[in-house]
Amino acid sequence: MTQRMGPRPLPLHLATSASVLMSSLAALPSAKSGLISWNANANRPTSASEADRIQTAIAAADAEVLTAAVASEATTRLADFVAGIRAYRDHPYVRPRPEAATLWQDGSSSLLDYGGDGRLVLLTPSLINRSTILDLLPGASFCAWLKANGHRPLLLDWGPPGDEELEFNLDAYITTRLGPALNAASALADGPVPLIGYCMGGLLALAAALRQPSDVSGLALLATPWDFHAERASRTGILATAAAPPSGPGTPPLPVDLIQALFTFLQPNLLQAKFRRFATMDPASPDAEAFVALEDWLNDGVELAAPAARDCLIGWYRDNTPGKGGWCVAGEPINPSRLTCPAFVALPTRDRIVPPASASALADSLPGPTVIEPRAGHIGMMVGSRAEMDLWVPLGDWLTGLHRG
Repeated sequence: MTQRMGPRPLPLHLATSASVLMSSLAALPSAKSGLISWNANANRPTSASEADRIQTAIAAADAEVLTAAVASEATTRLADFVAGIRAYRDHPYVRPRPEAATLWQDGSSSLLDYGGDGRLVLLTPSLINRSTILDLLPGASFCAWLKANGHRPLLLDWGPPGDEELEFNLDAYITTRLGPALNAASALADGPVPLIGYCMGGLLALAAALRQPSDVSGLALLATPWDFHAERASRTGILATAAAPPSGPGTPPLPVDLIQALFTFLQPNLLQAKFRRFATMDPASPDAEAFVALEDWLNDGVELAAPAARDCLIGWYRDNTPGKGGWCVAGEPINPSRLTCPAFVALPTRDRIVPPASASALADSLPGPTVIEPRAGHIGMMVGSRAEMDLWVPLGDWLTGLHRG
């Protein structure tokens, strides 16, 4: 019995994969005539020598035989993609309930306390994904690792927008949710606490640290964008403008499927490749369970309140207010150079969601941050097989240094 709706939005993923694969047939005549130019910026760039070799082989091949081979390969790949989706949707994995108590709550947002005798640290995830990426499953839980290594993690769970949050813009989330959660953490610690922000959560954490400096002993920003026009500016601006909800009270939130579609446009071939790979996995293997846990998180997104969505899509992505120095919260400019506490920045070099150039602009704007560059993608940096070595340990060492200092 099917348990899952994902990968979301499924019709888009199926149509995109079928279109990409079958377009290979349409491209064959041009390829045989030498009219295809190879994209050096593709996910797997093609070298000049490899392109020449492929072009020579295509030109020499019998047209009828080549067409049949390409059609067969495209059909096989599409069938494997569908098989992977079916295997994922029917997988028995169910996420266990987190072992965390609620320390603070307001509206749909809550602060989860993972306990322990260590030093408090507050974690701030993105608004558009569940906080579970920071506590994914045993062996891939940053929260569990922190607890086991001398820290007491407090995880801010934004929750889906309720009746009150439906009219929230980013200012409201920062001033009436993150700010009070930070107050609760510093009150429990009887002093300032380290604040960690992941992705979009890093921008919100930066604003909170600048607004409440006495509550923050250090700020860590993980794969956090700043210059939204560093790469793909024109395409990003067009997509953001098209997806932004209208302004005005009562506007419905930005749907999860639309948010997921925007990410699909960044890497249209990624989903097909990873689900074809999943189709070959032993369903009972740890790798398969980790795949399902991560896909469940990706497909269990959160709607974004319309005013907050406009702030992100129009203010950040279209107008680049952070990168241009124009982003304000409650009338106060958010200027990274004004940060007075120590800063830590993680710049994953293979990030396709937050381009390294965008995040580097933030590191360059901070006063003397500690910077690491994990050889990972946006999500792999946090939960991949090398996450502990490449991110958790250096970040944990930095946190320990804050307390010693």
